[in-house]
Amino acid sequence: MAERDVFLTLEGLKKLENELDELKSVKRREIADRIKQALAFGDISENSEYDQAKNEQGQLEERIAKLEMILRNAKLIDDDDISTDVVSIGSKVVVKDLEFDEEMEYTIVGSAEADPYEGKISNESPVGRALLGKKKEEIVEVHVPDGLIKYQILSIAR
Repeated sequence: MAERDVFLTLEGLKKLENELDELKSVKRREIADRIKQALAFGDISENSEYDQAKNEQGQLEERIAKLEMILRNAKLIDDDDISTDVVSIGSKVVVKDLEFDEEMEYTIVGSAEADPYEGKISNESPVGRALLGKKKEEIVEVHVPDGLIKYQILSIAR
């Protein structure tokens, strides 16, 4: 996997650091204990507990490696660097869907921190990409799989 800059807010950085710490200190130990117990059952060729624990161990190590890569390439978004004149990573943007006359608030974050259910959208998503660099009152057209969405930017904040 090619390494590239990963933009994170301070909150996102701490969340990922905490997750990594939890995986390394707690989850690794839990899975190692489960493997040890499964080995105690004897023949591992038909031991489903062993197979399941080894699969979980592989997934855990993959997640740990991914988090370490993200943190190694993290670029912290400084609140003082966030402009309220144009949309940038870290901006809180209120937009109005012109078709449905609905207002929505998004925070533009890096892809590692995106969580649409919390209103945090990636700078790499179609909506995030379309909003970047735009100013208040601008109309933004977003190409999505279902067609075209038009938003008007109502406000930009930190």
